[in-house]
Amino acid sequence: MPWRAPARAYAEGVNALASRPWLAAYAEGVPAEIEPVTQTLVDMLEDAAARFPKRPALEFFGAVTTYRELAEQVDRVAGALYRGGVRAGDRVALVLPNCPQHVVAFYAAQRLGAIVVEHNPRYTAPELRHLFEVHHATVAIVWDAVADTIAEFPSDIRPQHIVAVSLPDAMPRRLRMLLRLPVRSAREKRAALGATPQAKGILRWSAFIDGRRAPRSAPRPTLDDIAALQFTSGTTGRPKAAVLTHRNLRSNAAQSAAWVPDLRHGDEVFYAVLPLFHAYGLTLCMTTAISAGARIVLFPTFEVGMVMDAIRRTPPTFLPAVPPIYDALARATSRAGIDLSSLRNAISGAMALPAATVLRWEQATGGILVEGYGMTESSPISLGNPMGPRRRVGTVGVPFPSTEIRVVDPDDPATDRALGEPGELLVRGPQVFSGYWKQPEETARTLMTGGWLRTGDIVTADADGFVTVVDRLKELIITGGFNISPSEVEDALLLDPDIADAAVVGIPRSDGGESVAAAVVMREGAVFDAERIREATRAHLAAYKVPRSVAQLDTLPRSMVGKVLRREVREELMRRRQR
Repeated sequence: MPWRAPARAYAEGVNALASRPWLAAYAEGVPAEIEPVTQTLVDMLEDAAARFPKRPALEFFGAVTTYRELAEQVDRVAGALYRGGVRAGDRVALVLPNCPQHVVAFYAAQRLGAIVVEHNPRYTAPELRHLFEVHHATVAIVWDAVADTIAEFPSDIRPQHIVAVSLPDAMPRRLRMLLRLPVRSAREKRAALGATPQAKGILRWSAFIDGRRAPRSAPRPTLDDIAALQFTSGTTGRPKAAVLTHRNLRSNAAQSAAWVPDLRHGDEVFYAVLPLFHAYGLTLCMTTAISAGARIVLFPTFEVGMVMDAIRRTPPTFLPAVPPIYDALARATSRAGIDLSSLRNAISGAMALPAATVLRWEQATGGILVEGYGMTESSPISLGNPMGPRRRVGTVGVPFPSTEIRVVDPDDPATDRALGEPGELLVRGPQVFSGYWKQPEETARTLMTGGWLRTGDIVTADADGFVTVVDRLKELIITGGFNISPSEVEDALLLDPDIADAAVVGIPRSDGGESVAAAVVMREGAVFDAERIREATRAHLAAYKVPRSVAQLDTLPRSMVGKVLRREVREELMRRRQR
């Protein structure tokens, strides 16, 4: 049985949105409800392989893997994991950029009923160590550039097996040969793509897989088994692991596919520029794509030049991304004279989508770009703008099929707000998670009786059910599509002996995202040096979490109970920028 945490008692209120007025806004052909899913993620892949065996499933720098080949590779890696001791319920850590091995490892672990735990491969050693302390993975399949980092973990959290993945191994032979040339440019590209692990006991991906398949006796997962742990900062504090079942992830893939009425099964090309270790990339770039038998073009990182090369080779039809990516691609392809007319559909998320970006993108492609809304705890998508003329730019759209919403008083979630009145957004549907891994108190604060998820976002909903995000109860900073906990960055700043106090906030950017900004109080006699402080945090934080700016304050504003008033800090920093 999957782990479930207790939920807090909840009294149903009168919901002004209960009649689901948003259904009138749905694009033609989008159902009000999806059929209850019957496939696990493993079943879904096997079904795609049976329907489209010769169709390309994955493409990586031009190297193609068919659906039949993908299913066979998954079975072989599942066999290797089984012989390595992995059983149902064990955790398999993936610390990988986007690459074919990532997709294979994800489904191989699922085949055994194991639980995949995704990680950002750019995390620092302290960040990764904290996550491994939470999940205690049996096996870690990692980018070779971070294999030595994992190998140095203490024995109580070090996985039994560490398998190192080389990105060039998945590239076409011609590119591998070019990377071996004894020239500076080739050396730099090799260094960017990975490294050779030095620690003892690390297995190479190719050596780990001996070709034998998973035994037929190995139990398969059920819909209510845990498929993945996705780390999120949630509504407060340090990262927590959201428990996502096969039912959650398969349902969200079905909802996402249903949302696009002109989706052509077996004939779509999805570009995976979003990282698969992020819930947004996992669902839209991988599970939804595989449910539709699409070709997934994988990018280990987003680089405009790399994506333009791929467009010339394999034109995309569907692009999930974030606003800065749409802007960058529209501008760069226009300058290079590259045709984007193959891109019929695009769904933006993770940050606000500016109207100017929509206009620029739709002029460049002739397709449609809409904004959606979600969070890791809802697998992640729960709302979206209709894929057609009924969409409303500036809103995050309406609930997905089989999804309900409420807008409530954040201090008394049993009380619904009137239409148009700001309140906290609640979401309910088959994609909503079952809790945080081994954190029942955090779960009870977020997941309410009746299956309602407290999002922590303050929104308004109009009479047609369109939702507009107004503010966040939680103080997460959203940058580049990633959530950053201010507390985590503050902890890193306070490791500096010269800093007596610190507060971290997000400062809005013109592209709809935020910049990480820090305010610090220096100890008596210490000299303030913003650049030195920024550099000092790099040892403890991934690059995207490092403050873009650091300002000195005499004191931090605090409430009567001593809590830092981040809103006032943000206002002060923004005033300083305007001077």
